Amino acid sequence: MMKRLMLMAVLCLFATVGIRPAFAWQSTAQQLEELEERAFKNAVSQVAPSLVRIETVGGLDQVQNFLLGNGPTTGVIVSADGYVISSSFNFLSKPASILVTTTDGKRLAAKAIANDTVRMLTLLKVEADGLVPARPTAKPSIRVGQWAIAVGRALDANSPNVSVGIVSAVNRVWGKAIQTDAKISPVNYGGALVDVDGSVMGVLVPLSPQDNSPVAGVEWYDSGIGFAIPLADVLATLDRLKQGKDLRSGLAGFNFASTDLYGGDTKIDRVRYDSPMYRAGFKDGDLIVELDGLKVTRPAQIRHVLGSKIEGDKLAIAIKRGEETKQADLALVGELPPFEAGFLGVLPVREKVGSGEGVGVRWVYPDSPAAKIGLKPRDRIVKFRDQSITSAAQLIDQVSRVRPAEKAFVVIRRDRKEQSLEATLGDYPADLPKELPTSAIEAVSEAESKAADEKKAEALEKPRTGRFGEEVADSKNAWWAFVPESYTPAYEYSLLVWLHPPGDTLEAMVYDSWKIEAERRGIILLGLKAANIGSGWQANEAEFVHDTVVSFQKKYSIDAGRIVLHGYDKSGPFVTHLAFKHRDLFRGLLLAAAALSERPPENLPEYRLQFQLICGSKDPAHPILERMANSLRSIKYPANFTSLSDLEHRYPNADGVDAMARWIDSLDRL
Repeated sequence: MMKRLMLMAVLCLFATVGIRPAFAWQSTAQQLEELEERAFKNAVSQVAPSLVRIETVGGLDQVQNFLLGNGPTTGVIVSADGYVISSSFNFLSKPASILVTTTDGKRLAAKAIANDTVRMLTLLKVEADGLVPARPTAKPSIRVGQWAIAVGRALDANSPNVSVGIVSAVNRVWGKAIQTDAKISPVNYGGALVDVDGSVMGVLVPLSPQDNSPVAGVEWYDSGIGFAIPLADVLATLDRLKQGKDLRSGLAGFNFASTDLYGGDTKIDRVRYDSPMYRAGFKDGDLIVELDGLKVTRPAQIRHVLGSKIEGDKLAIAIKRGEETKQADLALVGELPPFEAGFLGVLPVREKVGSGEGVGVRWVYPDSPAAKIGLKPRDRIVKFRDQSITSAAQLIDQVSRVRPAEKAFVVIRRDRKEQSLEATLGDYPADLPKELPTSAIEAVSEAESKAADEKKAEALEKPRTGRFGEEVADSKNAWWAFVPESYTPAYEYSLLVWLHPPGDTLEAMVYDSWKIEAERRGIILLGLKAANIGSGWQANEAEFVHDTVVSFQKKYSIDAGRIVLHGYDKSGPFVTHLAFKHRDLFRGLLLAAAALSERPPENLPEYRLQFQLICGSKDPAHPILERMANSLRSIKYPANFTSLSDLEHRYPNADGVDAMARWIDSLDRL
């Protein structure tokens, strides 16, 4: 665009002075192209001494089902005494050794010093002096539309690889990055985004506004959407990285009532216990009106301000509470105390959708806080913490706002009389109830069934029941399902999403094992099939799973709090990744003879995720799964470990299926 404007200006000049433009246009265009080429070459030559080639040796072959390459990548020198910054993506394999080659051909061993987990960068150190640090571009001078040259040193140690584009946006990915349309491939990650003067605007990294996993944004390579972290920001935190301390996101300790980033308001849903917000005296229901002097009205604006903040940064905040305005300066932290919901000790009755006031008690956990204050089946909880209760989901939310050992008032109705009781909440139990009565699903009238259908936007014909399946158009994927014959949309069901291991869908076995329990406990089975059954699930099939589950939510009456991902054996890594990626959708992770393949994310109040790990006592994975369940509980996740006596490495037997079904049936415990 810039070149066209220049050429148009030249043509206008020729026309003004009466010169014929044809030859002049060709001559001027050629001159401009030569000038551009000369400028690009000069810029690359300016930055070349500050780029190093990075090679890694050993390590993992894949992360999150993403196959990692083992070819050379690039780094940018940021200090004359041997410090090099690069993309953390280049070290996901956890290599045994790292080698750096400088422009003069020296090949040096490098050590990873620290990671910037906010911007996905890693600082390396080599024993060398007299290196040429990159010259940073001043951030205010970076403009949309200016030339942007992506430069790496991966393909040839003696000659940089170059891609040319423009700066297409600034302050992207929640204020962290420069966006460019220059072609950015994984071999460029860690390289430099350079202006025409040879100054480094930023360090190239994969990023995504929707995800912060280590491989987020890699799928966009060569797409015209690439990102670079401003070098000026890197240098501002370089001393902290040199000290060997990883940089973490700066946390204030709250979440919003609205899930709509762009249309919702800034009302706080929860202030986390012992967080900077909590210590400053802020409360649930406060409205954030200003951050760092910027007026805010939408969650997206707040996320943009917080997006580039790191642990230790300051945040000036103003909130409104009624007619009162309160201000504070927060010191952001890198870690919050784990979220821990208190446990009352009841299972709610599965009632018709919109059945009215209160929640019926289906079952009381022995020795629980509910049992200690005398709650009984068929009692009806009508108030909790002075809040009138109209649904089980609302009651679960209210109970989760009380920490273990804290007290709360419960108002129940028994024999048409109300009683106010005070309970001291406890911890979530690790063990399953040995006996758990089913919650009866009553037959409903045709009128009630039709009304429920309309609420779920169902088609006129009755949703299919029994066992059925379908291939996915324009895809090699397929799915099968079992919907209990007694299905009625007036009640909400659990959804068990089965992802098979490589080599066999195990469809018949899973169906036969689960059919009776699905009918008894109101569970819909959904089995998904990988495009290549033999090799199993690939990272790019995550959206197929997500979209198929969402489509079932639209067709059937499903409790959003009882959607469970189920994997076995080698499907475990994909299932784990999917559960953590789509925490807004999946509320249970059930792994049979399979271990967690990723470090679990922080337990958050807005994502009620529970775990069950199950395997035979003679399974080699038994001690690993037991330790993992204990680790999950240590970070305050509700997690159950079930050991099946005398069973070796195989899918759980009838006793195991019974245990898994009881766990699913108790996911709405509170």
